[in-house]
Formats: sequence, structure tokens, C-alpha cells
Amino acid sequence: MSDLPSTYQEVRLAARPDGLPAPWHFTIAEVPLPGPLPGPVAGQVLVRNRYFRVTASLRMMISQGAEKVQGVPFPALQVGDTLAGEAIGVIVRAPAGSALRVGDLVSHFLGWREYALVNEAACTRLEPTLPDPVAHLGRGETAYAALTRGVNIIPGDTVFISAGGSAIGSMAGQIARLLGAGYVIGSAVSPGQGERLVRELGYDAAVIRDVDGPLEEQLAKAAPDGIDVFQDNVGGDQLRAAVAAAREGARFVLTGALSGQLSPDGTGRTAPVELDSFQILTKRIIMRGYSADDDPDAHAEWIQRFDDWLRSGDIVFPHVRVRGIDQAPNALMQVIEGRHLGTVVVEL
Repeated sequence: MSDLPSTYQEVRLAARPDGLPAPWHFTIAEVPLPGPLPGPVAGQVLVRNRYFRVTASLRMMISQGAEKVQGVPFPALQVGDTLAGEAIGVIVRAPAGSALRVGDLVSHFLGWREYALVNEAACTRLEPTLPDPVAHLGRGETAYAALTRGVNIIPGDTVFISAGGSAIGSMAGQIARLLGAGYVIGSAVSPGQGERLVRELGYDAAVIRDVDGPLEEQLAKAAPDGIDVFQDNVGGDQLRAAVAAAREGARFVLTGALSGQLSPDGTGRTAPVELDSFQILTKRIIMRGYSADDDPDAHAEWIQRFDDWLRSGDIVFPHVRVRGIDQAPNALMQVIEGRHLGTVVVEL
């Protein structure tokens, strides 16, 4: 394509943060666009990125000492490396014989750059199923798989979702309701966000961290008879409060650890918490760590249900679009501060 630029911009790690990152830990670099295909890059496609997701999990890739922590499925980045994350883009160059064609919409993991040279096997072609392509960057699949495979919702269940305003939590509360939950509680970072959980996302109640008293007391007031299901995106004091509020036989599914990722100490790759194991024992709480990767069959099922629910108006996709790659580092700061509801996407 003759109208392609000779250079493009990408966000690189300028310095590893010791604690939470700040804008000066990143730099915007101008780099040459890769040459025509095929050639030394046969087997790869050139993608013009349109959107990429900004998540707190990036902390695990950039912190000092991150490379020393094992067992985390995110590579540690070195100073000078380009940041990475899930992206959606359009193929603008493809080698002869490729199963992918110019114009195909694809997802891949090389976000934080305007153009990406991606291995064909690392691209997933996106069919025009969802009414808005950016919805593919939502975290609803994780929430859906967790609440249909990680645990099962029994009609009438009282469900607690930690980080109810996060990318996962903003979908999980709605999904729990659609799966038959009788009462849904979400945790929020501020009274304003708590009001939005109830008004916009259909939560029955919200507990506010560090504002309205200890979470255990707030949760006991919101669910005086206890909770049946806990979908946890945070860990820490929210997991501890859920144990205290659990009914006998409660089912916990753990899908995130924001308490570690957002801690000013450490690498973001650990999230220690002290739990009362006696309560876990006597209440016979079932607790499971879960990833949507555990059940790949859930993907197609989720896309179909998500499309149906979006078109019927039964679900909304809360998200914020930030325009321009130069605004991406600030968008990351806003995610860490909990300033937005739902998924945060940079639009290029």
C-alpha cells in the first residue's frame, strides 16, 4: 500500500519503576516502518493497529525485579523495550500464500504501537459478529468463563464481585444477573463509582473501599445473610472480607490480583493476604484460581451470547476511549488510579 508512512510511533519503557509507574517511566519513540513483504519477515503480517487495551497488569512486566518472579504468564520487559498488550488492527501487508489477507481485522498482543509486525500464528481473525469491534477488547469473556466454568451460578444466589468497576468486574456483575443471580454486590473505589455500579450496571449494592468503614462491616450490611458466590479480581482485604461473609458451601473463583498489581511496594507479581483458614474449613468454602484460558471452548459461546445481549440491550459494554498513542502513558496512570469505569482503550 503506497499510502503507508515511512515511520510510526510506539511506547517504550524508559526506566523501570520502583513502585507504581509514572509518565516519565515511558517514552514515545519514532521508528521506521518495516519494509515490504515477503522477504526476511516471511510468515509475518504488518498490522495497522486501531485500538489497544490499557490494563494494570502491565505493572507486572515493567517493575524492578519483575524478571526474578517466576510463574507469571507475562514477560518481564527491559528498558528500551516496546510495551505490549492486546490490540485490534487491520492487516496492511501480508506475504503471498498467507491465510490472512490485506483488510482483515485481527487481534494480537503487540499493542502500544501504531504498526506491528506480527507472526501469522499470533493473529486471530475477527469476524464482524459484534456491533462494535472494540468490544473484542473487553474482559467479558474472562467474567463469563469464570461464572459458567469456574463456578456455577444457582438461581437466587447472592454474588459479590470485587473491583466491580474494573474491565472484568463491570461485565461480571451484569453477567451474574443474566445467569440468574438474585442479588449482586460490587466493590468500588469511590462513592461516585459505587453509584454508577448501581445506576448503570444493575448492581444491587456497592461497598466502598477505604471510605465507609471496614469492608467486612459493609459487606455484612449489604448481605446480612451472607454471600454464595465471590468472583475476585483483587485479593487482599476484599478476599478476606468475602471469607467472613461467606455462607456455608460458598464458591469462590479468583481471576485477578489487583491488590498486588496496584500496591506501591513490590513488583506487582505477588499479592499476599492473611486469611482465616478456620472459616474456610468450617464454612466449607470452595476456592479456585481460574483463567479463561482453562476453557477455550467458552470463547465462541461468549461471543454469541455477548452479541445477543448487546443487541437486545440486556448488557452494556462500559469502556473509555483515549485518543492518540501519546496519551497512552497517562491512560495507564488513570487505570491505576481507578478513574474510569470498565475497559480503557487507546484509539489510534
